[in-house]
Amino acid sequence: MAQRHPDPTAGPVPADALARYLRDRATEFLRALRLHRETGAGAAASDDSAEAARALRRAARRISAGLHTFQPVLDPGWAEGLRPELAWVSGTLAQEHAHTARLNQLLLALHRLSGATPFPAPARATAVRPPVPAAAGQPSDATRYAPGGTAGPARRTATAVVTTTATDPAPDRTAVRSVPAPDRGNLTVGAAKAGALLDRQLTLARTRAHSTALQALGSSRFHGIADKVALLASEVPLVPAADGADLRPMADAARERLADAVTALPLLTAGSPYNAEALIHGLAPDLSPHPQDAPWHQVRLLLRLHRYAREVLGTAADPRLLTAGEALDRHRDASEAAAAAAQAARTPRIAPATAYALGVLHADQRHEVEAARYAFQRAWQKEALDTP
Repeated sequence: MAQRHPDPTAGPVPADALARYLRDRATEFLRALRLHRETGAGAAASDDSAEAARALRRAARRISAGLHTFQPVLDPGWAEGLRPELAWVSGTLAQEHAHTARLNQLLLALHRLSGATPFPAPARATAVRPPVPAAAGQPSDATRYAPGGTAGPARRTATAVVTTTATDPAPDRTAVRSVPAPDRGNLTVGAAKAGALLDRQLTLARTRAHSTALQALGSSRFHGIADKVALLASEVPLVPAADGADLRPMADAARERLADAVTALPLLTAGSPYNAEALIHGLAPDLSPHPQDAPWHQVRLLLRLHRYAREVLGTAADPRLLTAGEALDRHRDASEAAAAAAQAARTPRIAPATAYALGVLHADQRHEVEAARYAFQRAWQKEALDTP
């Protein structure tokens, strides 16, 4: 039976609403953990196992956000001890998916920039194209697609990153679905070798992230976190003063922190498309993340906290906030993809054509960063104008 939430148009929202919310999220966490263990999480983890890991992340994020926003009504020692541990769980489980999505985004961008046939629409199920027999005198797929033109296994599928709302009314994640890969024979030599280089590097990073996640889920640290969440599913440690507390001022404070952070952004510049602001410092030798991106990433986190606070109050999801959040997700994905392209371009002894393709790819993703900022500016402006 669905849980009844407080009427957002009524008076104060009691702390019991937070207790119910946290218990529900803790139950989701434990259910996802059980599913993850039942479906297996080895090197060939199933789709159910991957979905269970995403559900673990969703529940961990929401519990951690609730502990942060509504800390005044919670036992401070308990909340401060559990919140960073949940952030560790969510961050560790997110890495494998992030590397997969980043590789997909970069390969799709390379295909688009090469002037090849437009990529087909995402399919709902995995579709694998059989290898195309090589014509007489032509190299086989294994030779054509292998790094440096040497024989190697052909990678015939790629995946597209699409936003989904099937299991999450406030999407803050992306789902990965497999679709037919483009014919890389249409790619230029530099783009093909750049794609192969990115494939090697990000696949290795994804494999390492998968191993790290498996080790984390089997560690004593994670078992301790799971025990605390299991206790949370039955009892939420509220402070005595929580009996007469109102959750609305705490949620309003989260909204104000978000508004202050957005005010500090250069929204006037972001309101003009193709202003090249996101390309500044693109040739800087510093290997650290792009200096302009950090404030936007912080706004993304604050927007998530604001959205989750609205969930605790029982307020319906606002499409304007969802649109703004999706724009900031695109911003993060594009900035990280650009950083991956720049890192690959620093690989020693790569061919000039490969380095050039990676440079074009980096600039393309920085333009995607700029487009995401523009989309967020428009969504936020509409949200601000329509907010009473």
